Amino acid sequence: KKSMEQRVRQLASGAGLLFTRAVQFTEEKLGQAEKTELDVTFENLLLRADATKLWTEKIFRQTEVLLQPNPSARIEEFLYEKLDMKAPSRLTNAELLGQYMQDAGKEFGLDSPYGNTLMIVGDCESRLGAAERDFIQTSAISFLSPLRNFLEGDWRTISKERRLLENLRLDLDSCKARVKKAKQAEAKAAVSACSIIPLWTEEVEKAEHELRLAQTEFDRQAEVTRLLLEGISSTHVNHLRCLHEFVEAQAAFYKQCHHQMQELQKELGRLPNAFSLNSAYAETNPAPSSDDLHSPAESDTLKIEEVQAPATGTRKAKVLYDYDAADSSELSLLADELITVYTVPGMDSDWLIGERGNQKGKVPVTYLELLS
Repeated sequence: KKSMEQRVRQLASGAGLLFTRAVQFTEEKLGQAEKTELDVTFENLLLRADATKLWTEKIFRQTEVLLQPNPSARIEEFLYEKLDMKAPSRLTNAELLGQYMQDAGKEFGLDSPYGNTLMIVGDCESRLGAAERDFIQTSAISFLSPLRNFLEGDWRTISKERRLLENLRLDLDSCKARVKKAKQAEAKAAVSACSIIPLWTEEVEKAEHELRLAQTEFDRQAEVTRLLLEGISSTHVNHLRCLHEFVEAQAAFYKQCHHQMQELQKELGRLPNAFSLNSAYAETNPAPSSDDLHSPAESDTLKIEEVQAPATGTRKAKVLYDYDAADSSELSLLADELITVYTVPGMDSDWLIGERGNQKGKVPVTYLELLS
């Protein structure tokens, strides 16, 4: 029975406290009550903390979109994480494309140019997809996790302590209002020489005692909250380190992709009959015999040299990247050099004939910037 009575008293006390805070808050909004203001330094810490939370949340959400563009997949991964279960392994888009290409290559036959090329490109796409998966996993651990930990850990603690500080501030201002009212009533009773002056004096002393307690609680909580807000500086340092790690992972991923694509271009350029010039040229210049393929092919050099540049249609081109010739029919390139280029009827659109002094050979268009 006593326990029940204590609970009832606690509920009544809590309800009364909530009502007092609500009244104080409402009167402040209506301009009918004074409000204890925090110092400028404290207010600046609050603004900095709010900005940190806002932009951390936005960066976190957009990084999630970058690493996993599929919203359904993101929701599924979120649910698995909340249930503390491991999400099933998922192929990246590039890995799935590579798998389809390889399956198609097997269907069309590895002895056909198209089927063989599909297998080669599909294998490259699979490697790109695997590299992307590694990048996603690395970024999730080194960048996303620290941001999430801040939002779900440190920020929740800060928010909780800020709410507690605001409640204590309302209590403090309520006590200040009670002291003020009690003193006004005491002064009015003194003027009228009323016999209840001792009662108001006692009420003033009681209100001042409650005010001192409220002030102590408020000051203690303000110091706790201030320390947490000052810890935002450490959060920035930690997030800065994580940002550097994210950039390093992204740079390594793109570098790997660039290397894979360069190697793929070279491999496709070495495929037989992949970039023939035209049928007439092929008739007058039959393919070399198997013996020629195992010896220095002077005939390839002669073939290119026999292609004369037209009187018109030549252009200057700037080389964007270094390029190593796959065979003697191609021309090696150095980044930033200028060469003369032109095409011939029936030539594959991905290639041009390039000239540098007395040297001549096929060059890939993707390695050039054509100048007017």
